[in-house]
Amino acid sequence: MKLVPSFARSAADWSAQLLRDGYCIIPDALPRSVLGALQRDLDEDFRATPLSQGRFYGERTKRFGSLLRRSGRTSALVMNPTILMMVEAVLGSACDRIQLNVAQAIEIHPGEVRQFPHRDHDMWQGEKGTHEYLVNVIWPLSPFRHENGATLIYPGSHGCDGMAREHLGDPIAAECDPGAAICFLGSTAHGAGANLTDLPRRAIVVGYCLGWLKPYENQWLAYPPPIARTFPRELAELVGYVQHRPNLGNYEGQCPSILLGDEIPDRIGAIDALRLDQEAMLENFSDENEP
Repeated sequence: MKLVPSFARSAADWSAQLLRDGYCIIPDALPRSVLGALQRDLDEDFRATPLSQGRFYGERTKRFGSLLRRSGRTSALVMNPTILMMVEAVLGSACDRIQLNVAQAIEIHPGEVRQFPHRDHDMWQGEKGTHEYLVNVIWPLSPFRHENGATLIYPGSHGCDGMAREHLGDPIAAECDPGAAICFLGSTAHGAGANLTDLPRRAIVVGYCLGWLKPYENQWLAYPPPIARTFPRELAELVGYVQHRPNLGNYEGQCPSILLGDEIPDRIGAIDALRLDQEAMLENFSDENEP
């Protein structure tokens, strides 16, 4: 796959490719120095984290989350403007707002076998095909090569037509270097490759999903209020400190952003946060029932 310099293409161009092919690889989405510094911040976590258990997570693979708490540099990945515009373009028609689904570090060790091909939207059991549920972005910390377990992506496996295929077809290895962003839809089949080298390969996975879904990572446990108060407001909202209409994710009937203030009232009164269509229904109901 020929990579076009990211500065030559807009978020709309990348979104179009993502929807057409089910994936895209944006080169130079961030400076390599940012990924290098983040990797140094996480070195001790990579060393100390035990290997996973289970054939899906991989028994020669390490995984850990809560990355925004472990290193402030993670926000450069999570809040990347081009990525956020792409995610809004893909998911925005099916939700009021997007949310962070996961921010996870992954280290695939030598000897790890190829991961089972899967679609990440299958973590939710709702009907598929009407809209996308999530967009994932893999940020390599190590060079991604076929030999060291670069993610295998199945082009065209996304959406109604792709999901209806009897066979997935041949995958492509998402080969690229640190600084690139590997983006794919929740309906796109993919899986980590086998690591046939003598060195581990590292990456960060940042996923975004519809704001009315239960996220993969429990964001309020990963980032309780004392930590979320240190975040910029946009980041705090992305990890769940905001309501999704109608009244989803509330705290005592109000937007959970109330927990980010300096003073939290002992008693809190509930306040409606409804969709426009619901407000209209209530208005019509009031008109029809006036004495």
